[in-house]
Amino acid sequence: MEVGHQPIGQVLIARGVISEDQLRIALLDQTKSNQPVGKLLVGLGFVSEATLRDALGESLGQKSIDLARATVDPAALRLVPKDIARRHRLLPLDYVAAQRRLTVAIANHNDIVALDKLRSLIAPDLIIETVLAGESEIARAIDQHYGYELSIDGILHEIETGEIDFRGLAASTDEYSQPVVRLIDALLTDAVKREASDIHFEPEAGFLRIRYRIDGILRQIRALHKSYWPAMTVRLKVMSGMNIAEMRAPQDGRISLTVGGREIDFRCAAQPTICGENMVLRILDRHKGIVPLERLGLDDAQQVQLWRMLARPEGIILVTGPTGSGKTTTLYSMLNHINAEGVNIMTLEDPVEYPMALIRQTSVAETAKLDFANGIRSMMRQDPDVILVGEIRDAETAEMAFRAAMTGHQVFSTLHTNSALGVIPRLLDIGVLPDIMAGNIIGVIAQRLVRKLCLQCRKAYPAGADELRVLGLDAQLQAPVLYRPSGCQLCDYQGYRGRIAIMETLRMDDDIDDLILRRATHREIRQAAAAKGFRTLADDGLRRVIEGTTALEEVMRVIDLTERM
Repeated sequence: MEVGHQPIGQVLIARGVISEDQLRIALLDQTKSNQPVGKLLVGLGFVSEATLRDALGESLGQKSIDLARATVDPAALRLVPKDIARRHRLLPLDYVAAQRRLTVAIANHNDIVALDKLRSLIAPDLIIETVLAGESEIARAIDQHYGYELSIDGILHEIETGEIDFRGLAASTDEYSQPVVRLIDALLTDAVKREASDIHFEPEAGFLRIRYRIDGILRQIRALHKSYWPAMTVRLKVMSGMNIAEMRAPQDGRISLTVGGREIDFRCAAQPTICGENMVLRILDRHKGIVPLERLGLDDAQQVQLWRMLARPEGIILVTGPTGSGKTTTLYSMLNHINAEGVNIMTLEDPVEYPMALIRQTSVAETAKLDFANGIRSMMRQDPDVILVGEIRDAETAEMAFRAAMTGHQVFSTLHTNSALGVIPRLLDIGVLPDIMAGNIIGVIAQRLVRKLCLQCRKAYPAGADELRVLGLDAQLQAPVLYRPSGCQLCDYQGYRGRIAIMETLRMDDDIDDLILRRATHREIRQAAAAKGFRTLADDGLRRVIEGTTALEEVMRVIDLTERM
């Protein structure tokens, strides 16, 4: 792949994006696979697809586009069949009939075969304009904008009647396969496209319920006849590497699929119930997992607190909250922020959710007889600067994590508590002594996830007396405008679209350390923190309500606001 007369590898080196060694590794791989160097650099994790796309576009003097934010003209899609778009890795974006111009997103501007094929399909007087886009972005956009190859309804009709959906099969580029195989693939793909975090397969006495967890709320998607479930169970177990003969004991497995041009992992868990095996799949989308610190939604004061925490070279930073509150995402954002060539970051996770370049990640596996405490012991012999321990669950893990923090390491971990201040009694309960805690905890972040209001359909209303009391505002002043959910096609008639974290950040200092040492009460520590500007989860949630990002009832769903009523 060349940019003008200069190979793309040299362009990226000149920009300081990759090193000579990284290019050498990619070129060595190219001799075996015969793939473009740019694609190999992305695959090796040396450069992101967006960086490659922008570097190519800028060097060529050609526009590049982020397809996740692009709108697609249906008239342009009608000009190019889906199989051609997929085979040649291009996406029609815009068609202006008056100017006889078709704009197409393409992964490789030098792909003469693709452009010739495109010209043979369209009118000869039509001008083709190309913009650069990432290959997996194009694959994902093709799936999104051209629709599904085989609908779930079509597959179910085929299973029920024995009639094959030939029209659907003709549209598919894949070979014909068993209907149950395609049904599972279609359900997994559907869940990813709807941005679900979990898929629940729940057998009842007479039927199978399928629910997706979208934006933290379970929604029933399908109810199938119970006769489908045995074959579906076998398929899911085969895909996830479970024992298909074992039906009376819980099992865990993992599935890796490419959906829309990107790698998606599913963590699969089977649990025997009185009506059959219940299966839950956690969807791990590694592209969505790492959010830059600036996009976590912290206000300015919290952001400053977080920078100060990360600036301390040794000690322990704890992230707390219930299951599914985004703790892992926050931890990865912090690690990604400090990740550099001069820092050795090592992690111990159960399991590794998002692979990251430069970071040494270890999965805690029972079969390898490696638990968190033993894992920290072995990691300490690997010359780490920063250690991430997935979770502090017991006294031994806590002791090892604090020992690492006391010997000059920066340690990150999670803990299950209801608030940032709840960390202190929880650690005491585990068996950590106050004199070990004092001086070794850098800070604590507590968080929850709340759903964001759909900006397209949210309804404005003036705050009433009850809302003003909860918000802590004076009724004499002008009442702020608040928003409530409504529902439209864009948000699937839910009123909410996406989620945002609400956080409280507690940075430890000498005064709070003194209070911990003398086992001060929860109230004393809270008053000392409040005097230094500490804001609770409730305060941060209500800030979001006043901003119009979320609704008051949504904040009340995840945080106790009864004291303010």
